[in-house]
Amino acid sequence: MKTRNTRSAFTLVEMVMVIVIIGLLAVVALPKFGQIRTEAQSAAETGTVSAVRSGIQLAHMTSLAQGKDEYPATLDSAAAGQGSEKNILFTNVIEDGITDHNWVKVDATAYKYAPTGGTYKYDKKTGKFTKK
Repeated sequence: MKTRNTRSAFTLVEMVMVIVIIGLLAVVALPKFGQIRTEAQSAAETGTVSAVRSGIQLAHMTSLAQGKDEYPATLDSAAAGQGSEKNILFTNVIEDGITDHNWVKVDATAYKYAPTGGTYKYDKKTGKFTKK
């Protein structure tokens, strides 16, 4: 009686096909991951800017309730430079401030969000926190 050869390994053609399929998946998936990161950074920027603007309006409303019509003189007392645990940004308008190292205080009224390059300016006369 003849015994049949049982196959116990993959052929070279099968291995090449698997590698080609994995390569195609990587080509399609990797650009999506980069796009997701960019979208996340943009959302983080938008969220912080919205919180700062809301804080400015809340401070203004508090001022109005006290019979004054003033906006915060500054957004924080942090030094110029990157946000950190020791250099907390936006403490005058956000309760705990921002320690995100992506935010950089450029000067007394200007801030930059490094990942997107967005630069914002605070005008204490109008209470506007606008992108330049």
